[in-house]
This record gives sequence, structure tokens and C-alpha cells, in this order.
Amino acid sequence: MSDFPALPGFYQLMYLHIEPASTILPSVLAWFFPGAAWFHHQLIPDASPIPAAGSLDPRTVMAVWQLGNCYLLLGLISTFVFRAVRDALPNNPIAQERILGASFTALALADVTHMIWSWIALPEEMRYNPAAWNSMTHGNITFVIVLLSGRLAWFMGIGRKRYYYGQKGKGKTA
Repeated sequence: MSDFPALPGFYQLMYLHIEPASTILPSVLAWFFPGAAWFHHQLIPDASPIPAAGSLDPRTVMAVWQLGNCYLLLGLISTFVFRAVRDALPNNPIAQERILGASFTALALADVTHMIWSWIALPEEMRYNPAAWNSMTHGNITFVIVLLSGRLAWFMGIGRKRYYYGQKGKGKTA
């Protein structure tokens, strides 16, 4: 049996490695390099030049830095909490799955709202034109769809054995 039966194979790769890296990296980009002005400019694809580093008002810089902190928090939760579940409960796949399921539920709800708000904030002519999106927009919408799809597949038990969700007599059904 795997040391992390509730998060095997693809799921382990996606949620212990890829997702944390993909959420921690934006915090570094917003805080240090290329910085808040670049990050702010990239949120909505635009052909205009990237503004100078000191061009944002202090409130906007604070909001971008706080957004970076939220990205960091998501990455750290995946990195530390999921590993703590694996390490503290190696022989208890039911407990692993219950804790992961609670985390995945919260993350899935955040995925949905993140995608919706990102999509609604795009200029109308850009919403239905993914070819016009930049890497930031694809990260906020396309990649989040991939993450959400993986979470939903995990809940459905695709590619893994279920220990709690979908099991009769365990208190939950999926």
C-alpha cells in the first residue's frame, strides 16, 4: 500500500507538487520580480507597455501584494497540510481521505469563484476568445479548470480507491 493511499499517482503529483508550485510562484512574481506593476498589468491581457515599477498607487500595490500572500497561503496549505496528513496518518486512509476531502471541497469552491470572477472581469470582447488571453489569464481560468476537474475526479474515485467518500456506512456518499 502507498504511504498516501488517499492521494495516489496523478493526484499526488498534481496536488503535492504542481499546484503548490503554481500558487507559490505568483506570490514571488508579485512581490519581487517582475513586481506588482507587472503582475497588475498582466491580470487582463493588454498590448500597452508594462508600467514602471513605481507607477501604481500604494493601495493597488498593497492589494497586489495581499493577493500574492493569498497565493502563497494556498501553496503552503497544499505543501504542508497534505504532507502532514500523509506523514501523521500513513495507515489510516479513511482519515486521510476525510481531511483531503474537506480541503478539496474548500479549494473547489474557491476554484469556481476564482474562475467566475476572473472571467467576468475580462473585457467582454475577450471573454469568449481564449486565443487573446495571456499566460496569467490562462492560469486564472484554464489551469484552474484543470485543478477543479482533478478535484472532481478525485471525489468521483476516478483512478483511485475510495476509503470514505462513496462508501456506505462511512457517513458520506459522493
